[in-house]
Amino acid sequence: MTTDRVVIALTAPSAEARRATLARARRRGFRRFATADPPEVEPAPGEERLGLTPDGIVPAPGPTFAKGEPIPVAIVSGPSELPAVAEALRRGRPVGVRWRGERILPLETLVAARAAPGTLWVVTDRATDVPAALGALEHGADAVVVECGSPESVDEVEALLDSAVPALAWELAPVTRVAPAGVGDRVIVDTTSLLAPDEGLLVGSAARFLFLVASEAVGSRYTRPRPFRVNAGSAHLYTLLANGETRYLSELVPGDSVLAAGPTTGSRAVRVGRVKIERRPLVLVEAEHGSRRYTVFVQEAETVRLSGERAPVPVTEVAPGTRVRGVGLAPARHLGVAVAEAIDER
Repeated sequence: MTTDRVVIALTAPSAEARRATLARARRRGFRRFATADPPEVEPAPGEERLGLTPDGIVPAPGPTFAKGEPIPVAIVSGPSELPAVAEALRRGRPVGVRWRGERILPLETLVAARAAPGTLWVVTDRATDVPAALGALEHGADAVVVECGSPESVDEVEALLDSAVPALAWELAPVTRVAPAGVGDRVIVDTTSLLAPDEGLLVGSAARFLFLVASEAVGSRYTRPRPFRVNAGSAHLYTLLANGETRYLSELVPGDSVLAAGPTTGSRAVRVGRVKIERRPLVLVEAEHGSRRYTVFVQEAETVRLSGERAPVPVTEVAPGTRVRGVGLAPARHLGVAVAEAIDER
């Protein structure tokens, strides 16, 4: 899950503790913050600073949080209080919710009622609420304001975001064609974690079907194992992030949270430590999934392995009829986020 929809509310009792919490959150990649008073530290470029008032959340505060219309925060402690919040969302009005009791089922009701993007906010003082608040009905709230009273609470939020990874439905697709694809820019992704031999990254030319490229945990007769590395493929390929979004391999940067997955290991979030882009001979692998055919372009090398029916197979041994493993996803994407629209990727 991404930090983009998480607002860190600086609620420590002292100014010194609030500054320390802000510094920790910045280092952890958070860029949206809220305070009850004017900022003690000026916002950095790219940051969003919100206000917290007795009336609610101020989404676009002025220097003293006097400007902007507060988003009201409703306290929902039972079923009788939910319909008013749902009706406001149906009318496209922004509403914040603070729960006093059950959280998941009533939040799903509000997600379904929401008529306009950016209108549903959740306010909580518990970091453990964040994954469910962001994932309800696969979409979740538009923003979650989590009150952090110490730098350690920021660490807890980050750990929970990293652990909340999307579920995968594995598919086996028969290879229909293997062909040389000339020289191109291929991307090696070195992670800050050690990967299992059948664990790797999901990549592909179309989001509808992503191939599993295994790590270099086994090495070869001429190279030592590099279990932190995935020779992922050509620069244009999509890869799946830990938050369920896609990104082009060429856009990955150190610190990005990508999804490491394997048919026997499950899936988890790992961080990108380094990206290497070099020109190398490529090979096109085409496989059939459903009634469509999908491609992946990878370096032609024995250490590049696609996940096969029983074990990873070196791409130099993949041939028509080989069954390779991958994952089907929602095909339409806008800046990596799944959207409901018709699309034809070829």
